[in-house]
Amino acid sequence: MTRQKLRPWETALLLALCALFLSGAWAADEQSALSGGLVRLHVVANSDSDADQAAKLAMRDKVLAILSPRLAKCRTRAEAVDIILQQKPALEALGDVAVTLDTEYYPTRQYGTFSLPAGEYLSLRVVMGAGAGHNWWCVVFPPLCTEALAEPAQDAFALLPEDTAGLVAGDGGGYILRFRLLEWWGALAERLGGY
Repeated sequence: MTRQKLRPWETALLLALCALFLSGAWAADEQSALSGGLVRLHVVANSDSDADQAAKLAMRDKVLAILSPRLAKCRTRAEAVDIILQQKPALEALGDVAVTLDTEYYPTRQYGTFSLPAGEYLSLRVVMGAGAGHNWWCVVFPPLCTEALAEPAQDAFALLPEDTAGLVAGDGGGYILRFRLLEWWGALAERLGGY
């Protein structure tokens, strides 16, 4: 049996594919570690009319008024989830809304002082009426919704593991490369139907 040698371009392609899969596995692991410590808030308006968009922002404020004081002392996502589930009836009583707590895909999002890469996150989703309008996102745990912050965002980042907080807040070397890889991998995984 004759052994056939790989041509240089075949070797390069094979190495590139290995690097792609390894970086993808790393990115998926990083995003999973990041999402494992967060609960995001997603408020979806009934429609895109001016009145419904204003109602969406009012709903956001009502949801944060209920949750923010209760979540302020939470140290873990599990504690936050318990409180959110306890408050679900109060949230549902705010009007014609459907309230769920489940995983949801989010695109990359810049929140002024921090960024979150695309990926799946545990999400408190508040859908108003038909849910056909533009939405509003933030991070309800740790408390990073700017309207709800009574303390600087860095205090909220202290609840995340150091390397994860650095990735979100932009601290530490290699942030840009790591974050871009997470963005790229999240977008690719979403196009391919999830990972």
